[in-house]
This record gives sequence, C-alpha cells and structure tokens, in this order.
Amino acid sequence: MRRRSTLEWANATPQRRQEKLESVTAERMADIFFTIHAEGVDEPVYISETVERTMNPTFRHIDWSACGPGVTRLGHLILRFWVKSAKVTSWRQLLEIQLSLTSLQYLGKNLEQYHHALPQNAVIFHSTDGVYTIFPSLVSYVPPPIAPSTRKTTGTRLLSTSSFDALLRLSKLDDSIQDALVTRNKIASDLEDLLQTNHAALTDRDKVPEAEDRLKTIDYASKTVQKQLDKARKQQDEKRDLLRSRRDLMAADSKHGKLRAEEMRAQRPELQHCRDDLVTRKRAITAQRRRICEDLQRIYPISPLPAAKKSLEFTIRGLPLPDDDWETRDPPPPPLDTLDKDTLAAATLGNVAHMVLLLAFYLHQPLPYPPDPRGSNSTIEDPISLLKTSTVAATKQTDDPANEKRLRTYPLFSKGVPRFRYEYGLFLLNKNIQILLESAYGVRVVDVRQTLPNLKYLLYIATAGEGELPARKAGGVRGLLRGAVVPLGVQRGGSEESVGSAVSALLFGEGKGEGRSRDAVESLRRTMGEADGKGKGKRG
Repeated sequence: MRRRSTLEWANATPQRRQEKLESVTAERMADIFFTIHAEGVDEPVYISETVERTMNPTFRHIDWSACGPGVTRLGHLILRFWVKSAKVTSWRQLLEIQLSLTSLQYLGKNLEQYHHALPQNAVIFHSTDGVYTIFPSLVSYVPPPIAPSTRKTTGTRLLSTSSFDALLRLSKLDDSIQDALVTRNKIASDLEDLLQTNHAALTDRDKVPEAEDRLKTIDYASKTVQKQLDKARKQQDEKRDLLRSRRDLMAADSKHGKLRAEEMRAQRPELQHCRDDLVTRKRAITAQRRRICEDLQRIYPISPLPAAKKSLEFTIRGLPLPDDDWETRDPPPPPLDTLDKDTLAAATLGNVAHMVLLLAFYLHQPLPYPPDPRGSNSTIEDPISLLKTSTVAATKQTDDPANEKRLRTYPLFSKGVPRFRYEYGLFLLNKNIQILLESAYGVRVVDVRQTLPNLKYLLYIATAGEGELPARKAGGVRGLLRGAVVPLGVQRGGSEESVGSAVSALLFGEGKGEGRSRDAVESLRRTMGEADGKGKGKRG
C-alpha cells in the first residue's frame, strides 16, 4: 500500500503552509532563562537574560568582575533553567545541574571540531580556551581527535614541569591579588560611606561659589539702583528748583498783572476813548474802501453781455472776456485764440490785471502772484514754482538769475508766445482773484476759471455796507501820500500837467518801460514836493 503522506498540504497555498509550520513550531517554542546559585546563599548570584520563543537558546557571556573571591573561587555551582511556553503560562524549573568545575569535559577549541551528537538538554560552556560540557553519561562520549603537533622535537630531551615552589608562589600571588581586590572594594565602600555621611556638607560647599556669585550680582544691581536713585533724586531737586522759580515768576507776573489791571482801571476812560476811536477808524477805513471800490467799479465797469446765452458772461469797459472753462461748456463758445488777440490782451486782460493790483493795494492783501499791468504786454510772475521745460538748454538757463526771472514771468497775451505759458498766466490771474475773495472776505470760490464773474462778485462784496459813502477828502490823491500837503491852486503849468499825468499813470497803468504804478507814485511825490517848494517860496 502507498504510504500516507501530507496529502492535506498538497494543494495548500504558501500562506496556509506558513501558518501550519508556525502552529507546529509554536507548540515546541519556549521562553527560557537560567540562574546560578551558590551554597549558603539564598539569592542567586547571577540571573541571565530571557531568550524568547526558542528551542536552542544561546546566552550572553557572564562578567564576573562584580563578584568577589567568595564566588569566583567556588568549585561547585548550581545551574537552574526556567521555561515558559504557550501551554505553560507560568515559569517552571526545567533542569537543575550540580556543576563541578573540575568535572567539565573539553570538546575542543570550537564546536566545528566536534562531530558527535550531544545528548538532550546538554549544557555547553564557552570559555576563553575552548568549549566545555558536562554529560549525564559518558558511555558514548568519544574525545575529539587531537591534531598532530607541527612542532618538531629534537632528540629525546624531556621538558620539566612547574616545581612546587613555583606553584606555591603563584598561589601566594593569587592570594595577594585577591586580598588587594578585597581591600580595594573595602576602601571603595568606606569612601562611598564617607561621601554619603558628608553629602550635606559637600552640597553646602558646592553652593558657596553660587551664593558668592549671586551675592556679587545682587551687590552690582544694588549699586546700579543706588546710582539711578541718586540721579532721580538729583533730577527731582532740579525740577523742584525749577518749579520754585516758575512759581516765583508766576507770582511776580501775577503781581505785575494786578498792577497793570489797577493802572488800566485808572485809565479806563482813556482806554474806552481809544477803543471807540479804533472802532471809528475801522469804520472809516471800511467806508473809504467802499468808496474806492465804487470808483474802481466806475472806472472799470463790468456789465453783463447783452446778447449772452449764458447768465455769467460779462464785459469789462464794453469788451467781452470769455471764461477759461470753454472746453467744458455745451455748446462750447469760441476759444480764446479765435478772438481778437489785441483786444483780448490790451483792453481786457490788461484792465483785469491793473484792477486786481489796485484792489490788493487798497484792501491791504498781498498777492502771491504779482501782476505787472502794461496794457497789451501785461505779465504776471510766479515766484513760488517753476514749470519744467523739455529742453536741456532751457534747464541750464535757470542757473542765471535773469533767465530764471524771465522763465518765472508768464504773459497775459497770446500773440507770439507759447500756448501753455499764456494759459498758465491766465490761471495765476484767476488764483489772485480767488485769494482776494477768500483772504479779505472769507468767501469760497466755486469755479476759479470764471474771471469776470469772480471779479464782479468781489466788487459787489467790497462795495456792500450800511450808510452813505464818505466824500473824497480835499486834495484828491494827495491824501494818500506821506509828503507835505500842498494847498489848492499852487500848482500851475507844468506842475499841474505832471500831477495829472502821475495820477493817470497811477489809476490807469499808462506809460512805457518803467512807467508802472509805483514809479507813478514816486513821480507824483516828486512833483508835489516841487510844487510845495514853489508854494513856500511864493509865500515867503
């Protein structure tokens, strides 16, 4: 009959076979460790590590350096092996061997030289000189063959072994070594006891440097805080002295104020008279400004355009001046370039520039962009900013003061000048009107591009007021001069003509070259001075 084989494993998967092998070997695997016991000692002198799940365990080498001569000199030891498996859940003693070190059997330098089977539960000892074991029965034991010695002997001379004296000296030397080891261990134990006894004192001694360092740190911090405190006290004393001086000054000022208040109470009637006089003079100045603005309004009449399609279209002395916002109007009016350039420059913009200059003089409001009325060649200056030019040559010319003044002067006429300079000059003129309205009367301008409407509004506000307009003082323009007053009827001939020409230049800006308003005033002063001298001579 055919022998029964592993038929159930024939078609099994590798996983099934692996599980089967693991289940078979798991029943035989066990965890094992051993202990070494000495006679007269209850506790084991050595406990090995635990080797898990094995049938042929191998343990680490034993280090006997921690044991004394009472253990290392023993010739008899007891080995006990403890196991635990899947079936046995608790540790149980498997084997106990009464080991006599003199009965160990030498197997060879290593196990490769031993070719016989070892009995069950055999214990093999690996030493420095070879492998040893102990057999329960030595019947089947055959010692390993001894390799022939390669050392050749010459002759039949025998070598002597160690003598009794040499062995005795070795024994004494071993006793001395063991005594030295015992003494060393005792000294180490005594030192350890001494250290444990003086542990608190040693700890305190180690803490002394730390305490000294901490004390130095605290001392340094204390000195630093003391310096800061001295500085703060010094600053406090200085502030107290300063406050004391301020209190003295405040007391002196209060005393002086009281004295001044008493003087003012004594002079109250006179101060009231001065206050009334100031109010009267302010009203008189306002009335005179109203009268002057009325005269300017009659000299330069600004009236609506008769055939205007828009309400804010005016003429000055009968000549129209379109606004600067013609690009945004629908339908747009004719641009400034399509009008008569001479009429626009000489009769219109020149009149507006002259009128703005006179208003700034009479209203005592400085203009940031002073105009220079010259009729058809009127200009305006911008001392604040300078327009950037695209050419390098024009940029280099700004280093010269004369060229810089020429670049800062913008024309109020469009004939023969760049378009952008003319438009910028017109913008500066409109800004002057806006500044007069906002500075003198605090009126906000809605659209700065409306030249004549804004100027008409300025005159309307300047001439508004209660009461009748004051009459012109006797002497006419001489009332505005600081020179000597000349009686009426003194000027004759050329003097009257000179005065008339000066007044005309002052009011209307006539003249060429240096014939400006301030030059007209100086000419008028000189003429009045000559007339005054002639009058005195005649009276004399």
